[in-house]
Amino acid sequence: MPATLHDVAARANVSIKTVSNVVHDYKHVRPDTRERVLAAIEELGYRPNINARGLRSGRTGVIGLALPELSLSYFGELADAVIRAAEKRSLVVLVEQLGGGDRQREIAMLSSPRLQLTDGLIFSPLGMGMDDRHLLDVPYPLVLLGERIFGGPTDHVTMKNTEAARAATRHLLERGCRRILVLGAHEDHAIGSASLRLRGYREALDEAGVPYDRSLVVPAREWHRLDGARAMRDVLAAGAHFDAVFGLNDTLALGALRALQEVGLRIPADVAVIGFDGLDETQYSLPTLSTIDPGRDEIAETAVRVLADRIERGARSGAGGGGAGAVGAARDAAPREYLADFRLIERESTAP
Repeated sequence: MPATLHDVAARANVSIKTVSNVVHDYKHVRPDTRERVLAAIEELGYRPNINARGLRSGRTGVIGLALPELSLSYFGELADAVIRAAEKRSLVVLVEQLGGGDRQREIAMLSSPRLQLTDGLIFSPLGMGMDDRHLLDVPYPLVLLGERIFGGPTDHVTMKNTEAARAATRHLLERGCRRILVLGAHEDHAIGSASLRLRGYREALDEAGVPYDRSLVVPAREWHRLDGARAMRDVLAAGAHFDAVFGLNDTLALGALRALQEVGLRIPADVAVIGFDGLDETQYSLPTLSTIDPGRDEIAETAVRVLADRIERGARSGAGGGGAGAVGAARDAAPREYLADFRLIERESTAP
């Protein structure tokens, strides 16, 4: 039989209430008592009954995380960062995949019955847009990620896309590049990561007095390695002249890197290359890829902290009742927007 609170209390020679306080990470427990209880939990393999806890408190200890597609390395690494941040708060993360820009699937996610298993949701849409802001007015704690919707009714954690892209472009300009090809434009999106990063690219050119050349803006509907390699091969076949490539994400840049090397171009002697996302794998490409770290860990930490705060506010105001379906949860504070800091990581692909 699974170990119970009674078993742990007996092993640690404390009351059941003390064990419960340790499990719920209450502060006012003596350090030696806490250590004794934690040792008993470890020895007995005790696991809290989430369902029973939820019935008593109206909270499940589970949060949802809905991301576009885990096959894109950025979202895989973001999910990992969110899970690590949640573990620090003794929260479990239920991960959902939204289909890489499927608007109807994203909308359906906001009312999914599975949300009844959670206390709140971290939500990163790609298909929804500004006209869908009202759909985020949901009766549970929600934190929005990404660049598709601004000014909505919920907390929003995002990155400094324009400023970071301006820094990446400026870095290429400072090493003497003047024909900078930008890879991954979305011509039909007025708002989103691609448009914001393209804006930063253009601002850096303007600052340097370098004319904007529309022929150097290369679209890519998807942002996978295949798309970067394919788009770059098409550019090379057309005989375009450029001395640098700014991939609007790292996977596009890595695909472009492969295509450039296939035709014998030297990186960075012939063409400098920089990406955007700060993926772990960029440290191991040949050459290693310069990139923008947009603050992924900070985004994850902030999203979890803000969501947990909203959940706690809802609990204090009596808006519990079994997970994210609870009506009226944590609406006592205005929505907030948080911008993570970024940093430029210079590596071999742009080294002088």
